[in-house]
Amino acid sequence: MGLFLGLGIGGIALLACSLVFDGVLEGVFDGALDGLLDGWLSLPVVAGFVSMLGFTGAIVLGATGLGPAAAAAAGAVAGAGAGWLTYRFSRALARTGSGAAPRPAELLGSAGTVVTAIPAGGYGEVLLRLGGQPAKYAATAEGPLARGAEVWVTATPSSSSVSVRAVER
Repeated sequence: MGLFLGLGIGGIALLACSLVFDGVLEGVFDGALDGLLDGWLSLPVVAGFVSMLGFTGAIVLGATGLGPAAAAAAGAVAGAGAGWLTYRFSRALARTGSGAAPRPAELLGSAGTVVTAIPAGGYGEVLLRLGGQPAKYAATAEGPLARGAEVWVTATPSSSSVSVRAVER
């Protein structure tokens, strides 16, 4: 039972390492298998297989009177299932999103904050959110706006500048 528990714990440790080193196994075999096992040799998939093999083997060995061979077989079946689910889940995560970069025109009507005061007839800076990420833009306004003022984007004259107006409450 100690061997199976060691495999299960080792799989969990490998899964933790995969947060840092994912893609290493794909790089080792890059070109050798010509993409045959693309994604199947990722660290999360291997970790899922090894940990499920170990924990299932330990459960079968401890809960039934079956021997180590039957426990290993049951663990291998469960490990293959866990590896397949991990592979499918990672593929689904990789397919999310359109991949298109946000466009400045999407800023129209969004709210932001002045980070560098905007003088009358001049440029200042505002902090806006584009695609969920904060971004600073050069900004103009009809009148002067102090640092910290809340603003709405009224126009995007270029990809790096916006026209704003103060939010009236």
